[in-house]
Amino acid sequence: MTYIFLGLLIFCAHLFNAWFSKRRIPDVLLLMLIGILVGPVSGWVKPEQLNDVGPVFASLTLLFILFDSGIDMRLDVVRRYWTGVVQVTFLSFVLSMATVTVIAFYLTDLELKACMLLGGMVAGTAAAIVIPLVRQMKVSDKTRVTLVLESAISGVLCIVISLAFIEGYKLGNVSIGSMLGRVFASILMSLIIGLVAGIVWSSFMERVRKLQNSMFLTPAFVFIIYGISEALGYSGAISALAFGLVLGNPEYFEMSFLKKLKLHDMTPLAGTEKSFFKEFVFILKTYFFVYIGICIPFTNTTALAYGAIIAAALFVVRFILVLIVGKNNTPVDRLTVSIMIPKGLVSAVLASVPEQVNNAAGYTVIPGAVTIKYVTYSIIFCSIIICSILVLFTSKQTVKGAEELTEGSGVLQGAEDILSGEEEKDPVPAESV
Repeated sequence: MTYIFLGLLIFCAHLFNAWFSKRRIPDVLLLMLIGILVGPVSGWVKPEQLNDVGPVFASLTLLFILFDSGIDMRLDVVRRYWTGVVQVTFLSFVLSMATVTVIAFYLTDLELKACMLLGGMVAGTAAAIVIPLVRQMKVSDKTRVTLVLESAISGVLCIVISLAFIEGYKLGNVSIGSMLGRVFASILMSLIIGLVAGIVWSSFMERVRKLQNSMFLTPAFVFIIYGISEALGYSGAISALAFGLVLGNPEYFEMSFLKKLKLHDMTPLAGTEKSFFKEFVFILKTYFFVYIGICIPFTNTTALAYGAIIAAALFVVRFILVLIVGKNNTPVDRLTVSIMIPKGLVSAVLASVPEQVNNAAGYTVIPGAVTIKYVTYSIIFCSIIICSILVLFTSKQTVKGAEELTEGSGVLQGAEDILSGEEEKDPVPAESV
């Protein structure tokens, strides 16, 4: 029966994807509903049964989604909007974290530092959700690049800041300077590892293809890069994104000094290889969203209510931020960036860490660890539901105005490169990003 269900999921995923194209019904929402039916509703699958494989599977999904998005991303487009992406990402992260902290402090019985920890866990966006949704929507290059890079960077921020707060609980204090240093070092070193690995692998690509059954060697190398980056204490997800970026844009990395190292004549990925990776990512994405639906806790109604309130507040804050920053931009771009803030994999993984720290220490290191976990799961669930519904109601406007870019300027210096600005004379086709 299990094998029949797994097989039917793939057929359903393709059907849901077609429905999204025609009826604007997000396949993410439908897949989650299947998970809810087989999990909390029917009890056929319980979250406890997935404790061993769940985190590994979730990390695997995030890894390949970011890798595949790096392949599809054109480096010239990224270069245009990078400064603004960083500024908007950090501002959105700070405002989201502050919003969650304030609401949680007044709604729950958590102390202020625990509320800040909760805010750090859910202030980012979920790459595993944002990237598939953005790919299915006809949006401009600026919007697509903004959302993809934001999801990758904010995930690192969530991990580093949350773990810094947890370490602060152990030590009795939280160092802001140390936290910022870790964020910068993690992003920079993760990028370096991924870029160097991509240059090396792309240089040997032609030789690798001569081996028998070599199609999966590139994903295998992604595993290695991810593992090395994580083992060194950096972000394997960012390294995977950078690795894919090199393979998708090898012409930008053919530098003269590489000839001495015999790392020139870099080879891009073939069309069949890209198709293989995309199909693999599609399968992982399908099972991932069903897994999320299975893990949603419906037994704690109080936590669900808190999560709904916080999730709704995050969308309001995001909308106000985008309205101010991109006030001269097209309504389509503002609307798309405003609604793409679902929470997912990173938040779900971090939610269980405080409780594990308590068990490992043998006493209560982080008061309210269980509350933090349940509220985080609730925020994840509610944010995905809200995002999916908003996508459903706004997708028609997105299709009509996706290619419209108007001249203007935002409040934040550099942020107008993303959320406002003059249309490029020779824009890169949206499908190539």
